[in-house]
Amino acid sequence: MIEEILLPDLGEGIEGAEVSEVSVSVGSKVRKDETVLVLESDKASMEIPSEVNGVILEILVSPGDEVTTGQLLIKIEGEETSVTEKEKEKPKKESPVAPVPPLEKKIEIPLKELFSEKKDNNSFASPGVRRLARELGIGLSSIKGTGPKSRITKDDLHGFIKMQMIMSTGKIATVKKEIDFSQWGKIETLKLTKINKITGQRLQSAWQEIPHVTQYDKADITDVDILRKKLKKEGLEKNIKVTFLPFLMKAVSIVLKEMPKFNSSLDHTGENLIIKNYINIGVAVDTPSGLMVPCVKDVDKKNIFELSKELMELSMKARNKKLIPEDLKGSSFTISSLGGIGGTAFSPIVNPPEVAIMGVSRSEWSPVFNRESKGFEPKYLMPFSLSYDHRVIDGAAAATFTSHINKVLLKSENFTK
Repeated sequence: MIEEILLPDLGEGIEGAEVSEVSVSVGSKVRKDETVLVLESDKASMEIPSEVNGVILEILVSPGDEVTTGQLLIKIEGEETSVTEKEKEKPKKESPVAPVPPLEKKIEIPLKELFSEKKDNNSFASPGVRRLARELGIGLSSIKGTGPKSRITKDDLHGFIKMQMIMSTGKIATVKKEIDFSQWGKIETLKLTKINKITGQRLQSAWQEIPHVTQYDKADITDVDILRKKLKKEGLEKNIKVTFLPFLMKAVSIVLKEMPKFNSSLDHTGENLIIKNYINIGVAVDTPSGLMVPCVKDVDKKNIFELSKELMELSMKARNKKLIPEDLKGSSFTISSLGGIGGTAFSPIVNPPEVAIMGVSRSEWSPVFNRESKGFEPKYLMPFSLSYDHRVIDGAAAATFTSHINKVLLKSENFTK
C-alpha cells in the first residue's frame, strides 16, 4: 500500500510552512513514527513522522520549499497492506488471480492542481493565487513573480495589492536605504529565524488592523501567593512545578464566563461576533527560536496541579521544538507573563483572531492604606494590563474585566474548588 504524507492543518492563521530538513532519501527504509521531514512555521518547528513501516518511493519537496496545508510531501510504500479478518479466513482459489495494483489513498488536492504549470497571460501561479486575482480583477501579467521559474506567489500578489492601496491613498511607500553600520565600528549580523520573521509580520499586521487600547491595573495577590507557596511544596512531591501562572489562568477563566464577549472573535465579514463556549488559553513562551504560543484547553475544567503539569509539558515541548499543530490551535484568550523577568507594565499586542490579551509584570510588596485601621499594610501587588480590540470591547467593559480579575485574585478559596 502506498502511504502519502500530506501537510496537516497547522493551526489558526497559519497557511503554510517552510521545509527546513528532509531526513530521508528515495529508497531508504523508514519505521513507523520515524521523522521524515522537519517543517518550520511561524509558531514552531514540527517533525513530520511516517505512519507506516516502508520504503521511500518519492520525495516531492526540498529544504527551503514553502508548502501549504494538504500538499503532498512524500510517498512511502508500506510493508503490509490492510486485510480484514474475514478476507484472511477465505480459502485460497485454485484458479490464478490477477495481481492487484498497490492502493493509493485519495487526497483532497492533487499535486498537479496545487502547482499548475498552465500559463495564463504568460504567468505561472498556483490555482489559489489565480482565483484570488480573478476575484479582485487583477491581471497576473502585471505582477513580477519571485518564486521558482518566476512563479507568482501569494506574497507577490499581496505585495501588489498593498502597493495599489498605497498609491490609491496618495501615500508613498518608503524604501529603506541600506546603511553601512560598520563605518562606525565593529558589527555582527545575525540571521532571523523563520519564527522570528513570520511572528514579526503577524504582529505588525495585528497592530495595523486592530484598534488597540490597553487597560492597566494592579491586583492584590497576597492571600493567593500564600496558597501558591503551600501548593508548591505539595507539587514538589509530585514532581510538578507550581508557578503563579495557573492561578492567573483560573482567574481569567472565571471572569471569561462572566464576560463572554472577551472570549469571542469577529467572523470573516467583521459583522458578526462568535462567542465561544469553551475556554482555551494561549500562553506565550519565550524560546531560543522566538516567541511561541501553545494552547491549554478547557482551563475552567482543570485544577491548579493539572494546569501546572500541562504548562510544564508544553513549555518543554516549545523549547525543544516538539510542539505539534494541535498544541497551537484553538486558543480563545492569551496571557503573556513577564513576571519572572521583570518590568512594571507593558502593552501586549492582541493575538488574532482573539479580541483580548493579558500582560503580567513582576509582583512586588507595597504599603497599602487600610481605611478601617487608618494605617498602611504590606500587600503583594501584581501589575497587569489588558489590551483589547476596540471594535468589540469598549473602555468601560475593559475596566470592569480587570476589576473582576482583582476580586477573583483577592480570595484564595476561588482556587481550591
